[in-house]
Parts: sequence; structure tokens; C-alpha cells
Amino acid sequence: MSERASHGAEAPEPFDDHGPQLPVEPPADPGHPLRTYVALYPEVARAGSLQNALQAVIDRAGPGLTVELTSSPGWRYVAAKSETDSRSANVLMAKDERHFSVECWARNVHMASGGTQDLSEVAGAMRSWHEGSTVRALTTQWPFLRTWELAEAHECGEAVPARWEMMRRPAAARGGRGRDTEWQDLVQAAFEQPRLRALSPGRSLYWFTLSRRAAPPICSDLPRTRPLGNGRFEVTCADGRVQEVDGAAATAAVIVDNLPDDAVPQPVTP
Repeated sequence: MSERASHGAEAPEPFDDHGPQLPVEPPADPGHPLRTYVALYPEVARAGSLQNALQAVIDRAGPGLTVELTSSPGWRYVAAKSETDSRSANVLMAKDERHFSVECWARNVHMASGGTQDLSEVAGAMRSWHEGSTVRALTTQWPFLRTWELAEAHECGEAVPARWEMMRRPAAARGGRGRDTEWQDLVQAAFEQPRLRALSPGRSLYWFTLSRRAAPPICSDLPRTRPLGNGRFEVTCADGRVQEVDGAAATAAVIVDNLPDDAVPQPVTP
């Protein structure tokens, strides 16, 4: 359980039997999915599902947030979600230990995650997230959650520069080892092209990819590139055309030449 008091955070009171009227006995059917969770999650078993239990705790802090079932039928009793505007939060119960896993998302980007044994902490974090908390404030108030560099970059509209920085950083660290050197050269050569630097870079297995946006859905109509060894690179276009090129700088130029016209704004000429 997180030490909320040390961060000055207020959280809902723990689940008890003084809220909405809920069943006082766990499901009697031995085959009921919640039977195996009774010992670890008695309040969830009494409520009949994680959705019901979470909603009861959240409602004690006031109306305005609805807990829903997830899209997975197999998780009907042990998972729940909440969605408001562009934000969502998912919660899932572990089976072999008391542990609520929480994930917070914004515009299809994973922004924070963590786990706790305390259902009231889950409810409090969900409410904070949907009330517009930044990821840094969220993880300070609810320290069972963690965030990361890219999530904060998405939040402040700097995801593309952050992705370039993250791509260039490990590429440089791997430099000097065969094809890793070619990868480093490719990333740097692409970064030096203004039209490519405006796009979001990525890596899929051995492929260097580009997208108009850093958040999903990622574009699939831009050229992708991979090192072939001995300083050669393969550029594959969305229409299936394949071109082998000598040198990272020449490869970056070929990628630029094969960008769709609407990939990024054309530079203004004096």
C-alpha cells in the first residue's frame, strides 16, 4: 500500500459495508468465476464484480465517473475501465495475489501504470486522472503509479522530438559494432533531413520507420528502411517498390524523395 500521507494526497475511504447495498455473501455457485477470488478480494466478491466494487468506492467521493466493463468477455468479473473525453483507465485483478493493475491512457497513448492492493487507491487514481491531472502530478499523488519520458513528452506536445532523441541515444550507445554502426548512421542521416525530422521515427525489428504522428494509429504509407550490411540499405515504399542504396546519407535522401506530397509541409523557399 502506498504511503499517501507523505505526499499530502487525499484518497477515498476503504471499501466497507456502509455504501450502496451490495450482496453480503460471495457467489454460492462453485463454478462462478469469482469463487477463486473470494479470499483475496472479499469486497469484490460481495459486490459481484470489480466493476460494481469500484463504482461503489468512486461514488463515495461524489458522482461524475462511471465504471464500465472491458471488451473482453472473459474479464467480466475481474476487470473494469473508465472513459471520459480522450482519457481512459483500465483495471485488472491478479489471480494468485491481491493486486490491482492500473493503466492510464490518453489519446491511445499509454501514460502511466502500476499496481496496488488498495481498491480505494485505484478509485482515487482513476478520479484524479479523469479530472485532468498531469502524469507527473498523478504519480506524485498516487505513487503506486509510474510514468516515463515519452508519456510526458506526449502530454506537452513534444513527442516527435522526444522520439528522435530516444532513437539517437541508443543508436549512439551501440555504435562500433557492425550493423549497429550502420543503424546509428541511418538514424543520424535521417535526423539531418528537415522533412524527415518533422516525422515521428520508430523501429520495428530491423526496420527504421516513419509516421506523420507519434500517437497511434501509426502511418503505414511512408518508406521504411533497413541496413543490409557493408554500408548498404534497403528502402521499401508503400507501393512495394524496393531500392538498394549505398551509404546512410544517400539512403535518407531516397526516403525524402519517396515521401508522399502530404507527408509533411514542404519547406518555404525564399
